[in-house]
Amino acid sequence: MKGQTIIIKKVKKGGHAAAHGGSWKVAYADFVTAMMAFFLLMWLISMVAPEKKMKLATYFKTVGIMEAAGLGFMGKGKDILDTEIVNTSEQEKQKNSESFNQLNKEEFTEKLKKDIGTKLSGVKDQVMVDVIEGGVRVNIVDKLGRPMFTVGSAELGPEAKAVLKVVSDEIRGFKDLKISIEGHTDSTAYSGNKYTNWELSTDRASAARRELERNNIDPNDLGRVSGYAATQPLIADNPSDPRNRRISILLLNADKSTVEKITGKKSEKTTANKPETD
Repeated sequence: MKGQTIIIKKVKKGGHAAAHGGSWKVAYADFVTAMMAFFLLMWLISMVAPEKKMKLATYFKTVGIMEAAGLGFMGKGKDILDTEIVNTSEQEKQKNSESFNQLNKEEFTEKLKKDIGTKLSGVKDQVMVDVIEGGVRVNIVDKLGRPMFTVGSAELGPEAKAVLKVVSDEIRGFKDLKISIEGHTDSTAYSGNKYTNWELSTDRASAARRELERNNIDPNDLGRVSGYAATQPLIADNPSDPRNRRISILLLNADKSTVEKITGKKSEKTTANKPETD
């Protein structure tokens, strides 16, 4: 055995296994966590009301770094969500210079119908727009199996909110405009003894008013909010027709005679009239 060279062979184990137990797992875990956070964020955003999304978007567009320094977004969250949005687009600025008194009502009516048909094709047969004396009327009506309000309550359904949003976008910023909101029901008696169709129709008109204000309609443009129960049916020969359950938005010229007509008051200065609720 003397004179023979001893060769020692070292075999390294675990080389192949190392590829399956290395740092890539940490990177993969970070990726999965990031994806989970992303989908959670998207879900939370989808649950936020559209008007709050707009306010949040406005905040991030307008607040500068120095202005927000040391304050943080969460510290100002309530103020942000309670702040009205100021639309400064060129289109809105031009619209603010228009007078509703001088507007061609027929052209405006056709444009509003077209917008509703394009944006809300599923409910366009439940929105009636027509020219009336001194302005334009928008009727938002119920349909069998498709109510605009939660049955028996003054809670606006998503379709009604969508219609009011389109109307708001079309009328926001007009000068010389007065808005009258009317609530109507069918002849079916309300089941409650104290809460009748009078209260229901008035509450629904008030709910529509609040929705218009959420859409940044100037409260000073409101002339009257009232409920008529079943006294003014749209389908006179069938008082129980679901289309009699409706909200009427009257867009009227803000001249002296019109303001006196919708408020029931005479005033030398028509701009001094304040919105009232029947």
